[in-house]
Order: sequence, then C-alpha cells, then structure tokens
Amino acid sequence: MTEARLFAELQETKAELRQLRERVSAGTQTVHKDLSLVSLVPKWSGSESGIPLEEFLSSIEGAAQVGLWDNSDRFNVAVLRLMDGAKQFYNGCLELHSPDADWQKFKTVFSNWHSTAGYIIVS
Repeated sequence: MTEARLFAELQETKAELRQLRERVSAGTQTVHKDLSLVSLVPKWSGSESGIPLEEFLSSIEGAAQVGLWDNSDRFNVAVLRLMDGAKQFYNGCLELHSPDADWQKFKTVFSNWHSTAGYIIVS
C-alpha cells in the first residue's frame, strides 16, 4: 500500500474510534432484541373457533416486553402471524399499508373491524 492510502485508512479509523467513544460516553446502550419469541405468538385468523383478538394482542405485548421489541417489531410480528380472514382483511386495508401505519393503528383498526364485523368464519 502507498503511504497516502495508509494515512487515509488511519484517519478513517481514528474517526470511527472517536464516534465509538462519543457513543459510549453518552451512555447509549446496545439493545439486543430476541425475535425468537415470535414462535410464542399464536397465529390469528379472526374466526370464532380461534383465540380472541385480545389474547392475540396480549401475546404480542408479552413477547415484546420480554424480547425488547419496539412498536415496529410488534406491528411486523402481528402481520406475520395473521392468517385466513384476518390476513385477507389486512391485505385489503390500505390504512395499514400506509407509511404511517404502526402498532397502535394496527390494534385500533383490528379492534374496530373485529367489533363491527364480528368473527369472520372461514370454512
């Protein structure tokens, strides 16, 4: 390597070390999320024979608390665990596909859908 290239790499390394020191001194902690807990969240179809919506949402909240998930993780896990009628509803709900869709909106939309439509029966 040329001397100029080595000097450039040294400057980059110094800058990275400075950033790391600032982050550590600011008390920023690294958060380790445990997404393996997704398997503890039951699939939810919205059918009468399945688990109630409240239990589905509660299982996501519980796993999120233990796994250190943020609201974005909660939203994504909820969508991942939908099936049958609930998945069809989600796929057709433009409100939940907008850029500002979040966990709170998911809970509100599905609670409203579930309470007004009753259970979706999938044969």
